[in-house]
Order: sequence, then structure tokens, then C-alpha cells
Amino acid sequence: MDLTIQLSTYNRAHLLERVLEALFAQDYDPQRYEIVLINDGSRDGTHDLIERLRPQAPCRFVVVHQANAGLAKGRNAGIARATGEFVLFIDDDILATPVLVREHLAAHAEHARAIVRGAVLNVASFDELPPPIWSIKNYSGNYFWTSNVSLPRALFDEIGVFNESFSEYGWEDLEIGLRLRQAGVPSFFNPRAVVYHHKPRLTARSVAGMVRQARAQARTARQFGELHRHWRVALATGQTAPHALLHRALRGTKYTHTLLAVLGTVQDESEPLSPLQLAAARALAREAYFEELERVTPR
Repeated sequence: MDLTIQLSTYNRAHLLERVLEALFAQDYDPQRYEIVLINDGSRDGTHDLIERLRPQAPCRFVVVHQANAGLAKGRNAGIARATGEFVLFIDDDILATPVLVREHLAAHAEHARAIVRGAVLNVASFDELPPPIWSIKNYSGNYFWTSNVSLPRALFDEIGVFNESFSEYGWEDLEIGLRLRQAGVPSFFNPRAVVYHHKPRLTARSVAGMVRQARAQARTARQFGELHRHWRVALATGQTAPHALLHRALRGTKYTHTLLAVLGTVQDESEPLSPLQLAAARALAREAYFEELERVTPR
């Protein structure tokens, strides 16, 4: 088997059908790639959707239905069942282009012991897609990110799998990416290995979830920093003295009240936020992140 596509899903039945159909439609010999899907305790009809789609799979399609255990454990369950020489990770809100598998393997033919990162284009809907062409506005400096990345299966035997102590949102992919970097594994970018990432426009109803997610990410950031006392981790997670001083100073002003006031101008909570309201929502989540980070950091 040349390649395993691995993804985990949790309560994304409204997207998963399109995600799987795109993986079934790869421009590559279906006998030479497989899909390993972990249903991580979804409660929204995902189980029935997967079983309905299973007969459509032209390639080997392995499904594991398990109790909710988090993304790191889900990824590891998928790795354990992978038989491909290479493993390609995507997420359950990612729509693959037909050439995705072929382009990842083409890059690995040139860079065998390496990470291959593909291009990710953010879209508000899978029904309105731009041309699959990467541009600098889609740039990401991440060394390893599971929205669209592949690597040799054998590397997990060398550096280990995902750290399952990361049970909340955030940083588990950057953590394994740091270990890969420290092991001397290079990371290459293939702009032709394109996927679309479903990023709907935010509404006022999304703000509370953004704040909760930011606080969870702060807790895992602290965990990441304790595991790896490295300047890359400190910068990536904002665990530096200048970051702490800046956001502590902001909390001493009326900054948060101003952000809440901007969000208070929302007339219809189901309508997308205006650019100003969106900026305020993101800033509010950012301040929640740094407040939580300070709370969980020993003094």
C-alpha cells in the first residue's frame, strides 16, 4: 500500500459526506491507497452516515467507532491501523482535490525521509470553491500541521506517535512536529497538493465557543511549554515576558469592555459578523487565551 489517508471526526456529519466523497474520487489507483477514519464518539448521526457511504469506497476503507478520546488518541488509533508506506493526515472539515494523493507521493519520490506539507485554501462553503491555486495569502509557516501533511509511516517508529496527554484543543500537531524537526526530518511544501478548509463566516453565536476554545488552547500551550522548554515553543504559544506584560497591561484597562461593546452592536446573532465585530471577537478570544495562560502558569 503506497499511502494511508488518516482522519478523525467528531460531530461533523454535515461536512463528512463531502469530505469522504472527495477522498473516494482520488486520481490514483484505488488499490494503492487506503482511508482510515476514526469516529471519535460523534453523537450527530456520523455513525449512520459512514455506514451508508462505506459501499461507495473504491479503496480500502477502515473505520473505527470509539468513545470520545480526543484528537491525539484518535490519530494514534489511525496510525496503528495504517498499512501505507506514507501517512497523509487531513481533518474532517477538509475537502481534497482529486490530485491530493498523487501530489503527496510525487513529492515523497523526491524527498523520501521528509514531511510534505500541502496547500490549504480557506473557504466559507464547499459549494463555492475558488480555483485550486495556492497564493501567498494562503501561506502558513507551520512545520507540520494535520490539515494537509504526509510523512513516512516508519518515522513514527523512530520519534513516537502523538502525545496523548494532549486531551484538550490545540498544539498536539506542533508538538510532534517539533520532535520531527529535532530528529532532523526536513519539511517540504508542495503547492499543487491542494485542499479546501471549511471556515464559515463567524456569527455572534460563535463567540462563546471561540473563547472556550482559546482557554483550552492556553491550557495545552502551558502543557506544551512544560514538555519542551524551547524558544520555538515559547514564541509560538506566547509564553514570553513581553507577551505576558502586554496582555496583563491590557487587562488593566477598559480594552475588554470596549471589545464587548463592539460585539454588543450585533443586531441578528445568526448573521455573519461585520469586519469590525469579527476583529473584536478574535481579540476577545486572544485576551481570554492570555488570561487563562497566566492563570495556569506557576508564579
